[in-house]
Amino acid sequence: MSEKSTNKYAIVDLEATSASSTACIIQVGIVIMQNGRVIDEFASDVNPHQKLDNHIVHLTGITDQQLSQAPDFSEIARTIFELIEDCIFVAHNVKFDANLLAEALFMEGFELRTPRVDTVELAQVFYPTLEQYNLSYLSRVLNLDLAQAHTAIEDARATGKLLLHLMDKIASLPRQTIDMLLTFSDNLLFESELVIRDAIKGKTNSLSKEYIMLEESGIVLRRPLTYMSERKLSQDFETNIALLGLESRAKQEEFAKTVRREFDNIDISMIQAQTGIGKTYGYLIPLLAQADVDKVVVAVPTKLLQNQIMSQEAKALAEVFNINFHSLKGPQNYIKLDAFYQTLFRQDSNRLINRYKMQLLVWLTETETGDLDEIKQKQRYMAYFDEIKHDGKLKADSLFVEYDFWKQSCQKSQEARVVVTNHAYLLTRMEDDHDFVRGKTLVIDEGQKMVLALEQFSRYQVNLTTLLQHIHRILDSGNQTLLQQRLLENLQFEVRHLIQEHQQFPQKQYNRQQLNRLLQTISELEGESDVMEMVSSLNTQHYSQFWLETDYYQEHRVTYLNASRQELLKLSDYLPSAQKVIIVSATIDIGPDVDVADLLGLSQVRKVSLPMDALRNQSIWIDQTMPMIGVSSEEEYGEAIAKRLQKLSAMGYPIFVLFTSRKSMIAVSDLLDHREVHHLTQEKNGTAFNIKKRFDRGETNLLLGMGSFWEGADFAQQDKVIEIITRLPFDNPKDPFYQKIESLFSKQGKSTFDSYSLPMMVLRFKQAIGRAQRRPEQRSAILLMDNRPLVKSYGKLFIKEVSQEVTLRHAPFKQIKEDIQEFLEKEC
Repeated sequence: MSEKSTNKYAIVDLEATSASSTACIIQVGIVIMQNGRVIDEFASDVNPHQKLDNHIVHLTGITDQQLSQAPDFSEIARTIFELIEDCIFVAHNVKFDANLLAEALFMEGFELRTPRVDTVELAQVFYPTLEQYNLSYLSRVLNLDLAQAHTAIEDARATGKLLLHLMDKIASLPRQTIDMLLTFSDNLLFESELVIRDAIKGKTNSLSKEYIMLEESGIVLRRPLTYMSERKLSQDFETNIALLGLESRAKQEEFAKTVRREFDNIDISMIQAQTGIGKTYGYLIPLLAQADVDKVVVAVPTKLLQNQIMSQEAKALAEVFNINFHSLKGPQNYIKLDAFYQTLFRQDSNRLINRYKMQLLVWLTETETGDLDEIKQKQRYMAYFDEIKHDGKLKADSLFVEYDFWKQSCQKSQEARVVVTNHAYLLTRMEDDHDFVRGKTLVIDEGQKMVLALEQFSRYQVNLTTLLQHIHRILDSGNQTLLQQRLLENLQFEVRHLIQEHQQFPQKQYNRQQLNRLLQTISELEGESDVMEMVSSLNTQHYSQFWLETDYYQEHRVTYLNASRQELLKLSDYLPSAQKVIIVSATIDIGPDVDVADLLGLSQVRKVSLPMDALRNQSIWIDQTMPMIGVSSEEEYGEAIAKRLQKLSAMGYPIFVLFTSRKSMIAVSDLLDHREVHHLTQEKNGTAFNIKKRFDRGETNLLLGMGSFWEGADFAQQDKVIEIITRLPFDNPKDPFYQKIESLFSKQGKSTFDSYSLPMMVLRFKQAIGRAQRRPEQRSAILLMDNRPLVKSYGKLFIKEVSQEVTLRHAPFKQIKEDIQEFLEKEC
């Protein structure tokens, strides 16, 4: 911190009988700092003259007996006031501490009028990529040495160290960025601007060479990195694994040798390999070790897994071997600097939006990608981020034409040795650029998931709720001709009619003729480019099937119109230019007469199946006392899940729960909130990637998720874990994709349920339980809360298939809870 700073800071932390404004102080910790040094400290317990509740005792370690010997607040009030009256009052969540202390001092005749600084608020601005901002988390990631959390003096010391970290961070930023930040400082809730100004005293305007200053805009960016020359990998897989600091695994090495052998074959290779063997290193290392492998494109099912590979395997290979990786996503994942620049000079009354502007100005001095996924708190006001995300367009006269992140991403994808993307964007990119995989080695991980990605690619979706809001704004503006006004009013009427009909008949599907009036209105719209951009694709002849879906949120709902093509797409249409295609799949055979290659439309495929081992450290239980699906109500079923989760959570083991529907997941989460069971829920508490990282760090032992948690999230950090599957993952028979499969199979004389639906459900279930068995020594207990396998005709087949790899048994929940406890306590 600059030695020129002269402000004196009183860093205060209080422990109290509760978190309410009427709480009584039970402990005070104060650290006085000036010029980056601690010049005084004060710590004291305070007798509140009331009994502490168990939660406070557990949280702070303070006892009634301890406080019975402590002074009254009146005895120390003058000492506290004289210590801090000429200081800037600093606290982590200053509103609570300052108000509580000021009130207590006022009652003793002392009026505290010091300026206030909140280190939570400052941390949110100057550490924009962190996922949370509580003191324990910040102490961990910034190495603040918080020895005894929730003791007042230790928390005050940690907050003081955080303040120094913040001032050092502020001082390290370009002066131009700080000047821009100060134009928004009125939007900070407290006088935190004082710290910013104190930290930059004596700082010049000179810009270090690691930054680029865009003179016309005042925005400072980090200069792109130059990559070092690659180091050669050994031809021996085990040697490379050792250089990465990892232990060799027999199954992983066998898989790597298979990948190496298959590379020399000209046909598409499909390799079936068991989950949990470390497949990512298993295909990357042998391919990167080959001199004739110029570039590799890796496609994984989800952005969650894409981020996971970049933060783990890619990071390790880059650090050890200087391999140049690039994560490629669609344009909407990146910030559009032009759009952000426009918001900087717009007056927004919303403090949160203005604080996001400050965050982003700091982030732009740090980010190398411009990927908005790096901003972990953006879900608090997604509307702003929707406004500044990239649309894939860039004007030639843009101030940022040379520094556009989306443009840079496309360029890096051409230069990088390894490009990591997701199934959906791979298809988009290959359709837009037929040479995207030309001469490259393409690895499609979780190949069986590409079947659904192809189906999603054949669809188009319009957010009808957003469309109606947009039409309403245009009509309110009055800036259209009479004809345009009539057409927009017609479109508005047709959309509202569709939504109302959907509310009455939620399963209804449409063909082109039934939506003729809507499509006709769309075709006649001219001059409303924003509206046309949202809906024009509906009018192409590609789409023949239409249906509506509604997502329900706590305070609103969103309705979508989906359109789909009639035919199944073929992956083979996109692959002819690739040097080599390797498809890694958890299974090759879907059913007795259908395999993954058939559904992908592939011919001339070499299929290699590696042997599966029984998993000794994993066991499955079916809860035979759960209410029967299809007989009990959704409310009764959700209540039964919540009740069991509460009891299992009390065991203390990490638990992740998989749902097949968002509605059910949120309903159970709300029941857990009512029961005061601490947990994290996808979407409700953040993105899948964010809450997964928080769960891995042990912030809570209970996580609720769906979607990508079935497909690609690995729970490898937990030595012992409980996985709960709330419902068998069958396809929805009303889904248009299922209906396409059904139409195809009926023409071939096959049973859709026996040949596709049941085998795919078993496959998804196996993949799901594989999420909890990523290391040989890991021990995982699986609880299936769907008891249909015990009574349905397909149950025998399900139990037979699953039991080949994992021990499966069924029992009442009370017995299962005891069994799981015993199973997890065993030595691996």
